[in-house]
Amino acid sequence: MYEILDENNLNYYYTIESNPGSKPSEGTFGFLKNETIAKKLLEFNEQDTQVVSLLLPTIHCSSCIWILENLNKLHPGVKNAQVNFPKKKARIVFTPTEISLHDLVMLLCSIGYKPYISLDDTTKKKKTVDRSLIYKLGVAGFAFGNIMFLSFPEYFEVDEFWLERFKYVFRWLMFLFSIPVVFYSGWGYFVSASKGIRSKILNIDVPIALGIAVLFLRSTLEIALDWGTGFFDSLAGLVFFLLLGRFFQQKTYAYLSFERDYKSYFPIAVTRLNKNDTKPKEEQVQVHDLSPGDRILIRNGELVPVDAILLHGNALIDYSFVTGEAVPVSKKAGDQIFAGGKQEMGVIELEVVSSVAQSYLTQLWSNEIFSRGKQTVFQSLTDKISKRFTVSIISIAMIAALFWLWYDSSLVLNVFTAVLIVACPCAIALASPFTLGNLLRTFGKHKLYLKNAEVIEKMADLDTLVFDKTGTLSHTHKNIIGYDGMELSKEEKQLLTSTLRSSNHPLSRSLYRLLEKNGIATLDSFQEEVGKGVTGKMGGEQIRIGSYDYVTTPIQKNTAPKRKERKQTHSHNTVVHVSTQKGYKGHYTFYSEYRNRMGETLHQLGKEYDIVVLSGDNDGERPQLEQLLPEKTRYYFNQKPEDKMAFIKAMQGKGKHIMMVGDGLNDAGALAQSDVGIAISENINVFSPACNGILDASRFHDLPKFLSLSKKGIAVIKYAFLFSLLYNLVGLGFAVTGNLKPVIAAILMPLSSISIVVFTTVCAQILGRKLNRKNKLLDADKSHLF
Repeated sequence: MYEILDENNLNYYYTIESNPGSKPSEGTFGFLKNETIAKKLLEFNEQDTQVVSLLLPTIHCSSCIWILENLNKLHPGVKNAQVNFPKKKARIVFTPTEISLHDLVMLLCSIGYKPYISLDDTTKKKKTVDRSLIYKLGVAGFAFGNIMFLSFPEYFEVDEFWLERFKYVFRWLMFLFSIPVVFYSGWGYFVSASKGIRSKILNIDVPIALGIAVLFLRSTLEIALDWGTGFFDSLAGLVFFLLLGRFFQQKTYAYLSFERDYKSYFPIAVTRLNKNDTKPKEEQVQVHDLSPGDRILIRNGELVPVDAILLHGNALIDYSFVTGEAVPVSKKAGDQIFAGGKQEMGVIELEVVSSVAQSYLTQLWSNEIFSRGKQTVFQSLTDKISKRFTVSIISIAMIAALFWLWYDSSLVLNVFTAVLIVACPCAIALASPFTLGNLLRTFGKHKLYLKNAEVIEKMADLDTLVFDKTGTLSHTHKNIIGYDGMELSKEEKQLLTSTLRSSNHPLSRSLYRLLEKNGIATLDSFQEEVGKGVTGKMGGEQIRIGSYDYVTTPIQKNTAPKRKERKQTHSHNTVVHVSTQKGYKGHYTFYSEYRNRMGETLHQLGKEYDIVVLSGDNDGERPQLEQLLPEKTRYYFNQKPEDKMAFIKAMQGKGKHIMMVGDGLNDAGALAQSDVGIAISENINVFSPACNGILDASRFHDLPKFLSLSKKGIAVIKYAFLFSLLYNLVGLGFAVTGNLKPVIAAILMPLSSISIVVFTTVCAQILGRKLNRKNKLLDADKSHLF
C-alpha cells in the first residue's frame, strides 16, 4: 500500500494520523462484471458517468477520508469521491469507459477499503428524508416571534395615538399569522386526537388539540367583536414549544439500520455452472435468478444463499449466525445444506433445492411478527396521565361554568374557555420529550443506540432479561483452549504446529494461533479427512489431530479405557484429540471466551430481573455458566430460531415484559417479538438483525447502568409532572375567578414550558455525568489492576 501511495505522491496520508488506515484486504467481486447486477448498485448512469455509494466498514480516521477523497489521483477514471464518515460510506463518481465498477471495487480493496455489498443493496428503496417537522417548527417560530412583537403595546396598555389607531390592524395581522400555526404547524395534534378518540383512547394530544382550538376560536371572537386582543401569542408559543420538544426527541441515528433482515447478510450474486454447455461454464448470476435444479459453486468463506444438496467437494458449514451452534458441521455428498451457512473449507458444488424466497432462512421472515411489526398495547407515561388530566380539566371547566352561570352569567364563556386555555398540558407534553431526548444522546455517547425515545420507557418497565449465548454472552470468534494429557516433546510440538498450519479447518486455525510460537517445519506429507481430522508426517514421525476415533484407530495398544471415559466427559464441548506413533497423547478442549465482566454484569441484573439464557448451542458449557451467572438463572439450549420466538411470546402471555439481547439472524424473531430487542454488535455499521437498539459489544458491561438510567429518567418525568401541576393550579386560580388576562397567559404559559425544559434537561445531564463518572472510576480500577 505504501508503494501505491508513494508512486502517486500521496505520502501526506501518513502525517494526518499517528495510526492511519487499516490492513489491506482483498475480496472476490467477480459478480460485478455482470452488467445487470452492477447497474442495480448504481445511483446514476448517464452520459458516460456513473455514481455508486459503497459501505466501507474499515473507515475509521481522517487519513481514511483523505485517501478516499483523493481516489482520482490513484486512477484518472475516478472523477470525484465524497465520504460520509458517520455512515462509513463513500459516494464515488467515475467514468465507466476508463474504470469499471468491478475495477473500482478492486482498487478500493487494494488500499485496504473492502466494500460490504449485500443483497439488500439491490432491493432497498431509496430513503426519503422527512423534513416536515422542521418546516412546521420554522413556521410556528416565525409566527410566534412576530405575534409577540405585535402584542407588546397591548400588554402594557400604552396610550399612544398611532398605536391606538393601528391596533386593529395589528390584531388582524396576529390572526393571519396564527392561521398557518393552527392549520399547518399544529394540525398533526388534531389528527392524532381524532384517531385517539375513534380508538376510545384519550391520549395527550386530545387536551392539546382542545387547547389550541379554544385559544384560536376565543381569540378570533375577541378581535372580531372588539372585546380585546385575544391569546394569539399564547397559541403560537404553545405550538412552537410543543414542536420544539418533538424535534428534540426525534434523535435518530441515520447511519444505523434497525430494520435489517436476511437481505443484509446474503450475497448479491453466486457462481452458477451453465449446464447447457458440454463443458460446464461458470457465470455470475443474481441469487434471485436461481431455481431448483441449478448447480452452483460456493468457495471458502462464502455464504450458501439457498437450500441445496451437496454434489462434490468437502463441506464444512458454519451455521453459527443462523442457529447459534458454534461448531461447524461436516457434510458429505448427498447431504442437504440450508441457506445461511458459511462454507469453511475449499470449493463445493451444490444443486439448488429451493429458491431464495422458499429457503429455510427466508421462511423465518414469513412470520407475521416481521410483516406487521410490533403491535403492542404499550402506553407511554404521558398518555397514561393524559386520560385523567383531560377528564379532570373538562370537569373543572364545567363546574366553574355552572357556578358562574348561577353567579354572573356574563362571565360563563370567559371562565369556561379560560380554564381550557390555561390548563392546556404544554408543560406535561414537554417533560417526556426533553428528558428522553437527553437520555437518547447520553446512551448514544456510551454506544447504546436506541431506535426512538419510546424504547427508554419500555426499558424502565422490564422484569425479565433473555440472553443468547454465542456472540452475546461470549465473544463470537474467541476461544479459551485448555490441554489435558501427556506433555508433548519439543519435536512433537513442532510437528503438531506444522500440521495445524496446513489445515484450513476453523478449529485448526484457532489452535494454530495458540501454538504458532513453537515454530514450524516443512512436512513430508499431509492428509486431511473432512469431519474426522488431519495427519502430518515429518522425518519418520507422525501425528494425528481430530476426533477421538480418528486419532486412536491405528493405535489401540496404548489407549487406556480411562481415555474413553474422558472423551465422554467432554462430549458436549468442542474437543480436538492428539496422538503420535507412541500412542494417545491427550486433547485440547475449546471453551467460549465470555465477555469482559459478564458474570459481574448479570449478577447485578439478577438482583432486579429474572435472567434467562436462550441458546441455539448445546449445553456443553452449562457448568461454566452456572458458576458465572446468578443462581436463579434459567437455561434453555438447542433452541431453534422459531423456538426462541415462541418462548418469548409464551412469556409475554404470562404478563412478562421482556428484553431480548442477541446478535445473529437466529435471534431476529425473538428480538422482534420481545418488548425491547437489543442487538450486540462488534461492528455497528455492518450487520445486526432487526431490533430496537444496537449495543456496541465493548459496552456490554454497562447494561445495568443503562437500565437504571432509564428508570431514573422516568422518575424525572414524574417530578416534572408535579411541577406542571403546580403551574396549572396557579393558572386555574386566575381562570375560575374570571381574572385571566392575555398578559397573564403570555407570562405563565411560556414560563412553565421553559422551566420544565430547563428542569428536565439539567436532571438528564446530571444523570449522564454520573454515568460518565462511574465509567471513569471503573476504567481507573481496571488500569490499576494491570
